[in-house]
Amino acid sequence: MIPAPFDYVRPSSLDEACRILGAADPAEGDVKALAGGQSLLPLLRLRLSYPSVLVDLGRLEELRGVQDRGDHVFIGALTTHDEVLRSPVVREHAPLVALATATVADPAVRHRGTFGGSLAHADPAGDLPAVALALDCVLVTASGAGGREIPAAGFFTGYLETALEPGEVLAGVRVPKLGDGWGFHYEKFHRTAQAWAVVGVAAAVRLEAGTIAQARIGLTNMGPAPVRARTVETALRGVTPPAAGAGADGGRDPVRDACAWADEGTAPPADLHAKPDYRRHLARVLTHRAVRAALS
Repeated sequence: MIPAPFDYVRPSSLDEACRILGAADPAEGDVKALAGGQSLLPLLRLRLSYPSVLVDLGRLEELRGVQDRGDHVFIGALTTHDEVLRSPVVREHAPLVALATATVADPAVRHRGTFGGSLAHADPAGDLPAVALALDCVLVTASGAGGREIPAAGFFTGYLETALEPGEVLAGVRVPKLGDGWGFHYEKFHRTAQAWAVVGVAAAVRLEAGTIAQARIGLTNMGPAPVRARTVETALRGVTPPAAGAGADGGRDPVRDACAWADEGTAPPADLHAKPDYRRHLARVLTHRAVRAALS
């Protein structure tokens, strides 16, 4: 299908991009920022999105790259998934980001798609929003007014909706370094290697003296926006994980018991790939798998 007509603008600086986005008149139609285009272009072709103006951010080199900033890793919004995967800083200090990014689509998409674009697109079936939520990332914006810092918990507001305001561009993401004692895993169920997640689970777990001292769980595609499984996090705190293989014979596994609350407070969608009840079941099973993998 052919996209609806739109004006195309390619600014050469971040200030110029913010001016163009801020000057757009909403009455004349929607204005979209284009990063890698791997999520937006299919919507344009299907006419599920029909902006009047498309602002291509591809020339904004200041939005690319990964930096070690002491207590956090800063990932520029236009950094591609492949660049994130190949970054030694990400692998060392933000391994959950690397694990989830490795599951995004296929190599061709990862070479074009961008880290910030995936977050700003805010697809609940996308892998990275749940990771940002679980890690308490901070999303840094730029605008004519100077920009803001938005915690991930307040950034994703609904289906394909974020807290970004007109004239505001996602400039980068601050990923906190969690330090020693943490284990990480991203577990994903999808139909094919390139498909969106039916359900995904981002897990970060910290052991202290053999007991779970802290857990962070983010859920993919369990609502119109990514979900933090707070009930599971609370239930896991203070649990002593059983030895590998324990519980397989039907005996009690306190980790599995805690993960049985994974779907608490969620609103999973119904679509061609799964019904809500099936997604609830997957959330419980995959959360247990992700937590056990993170513990190992």
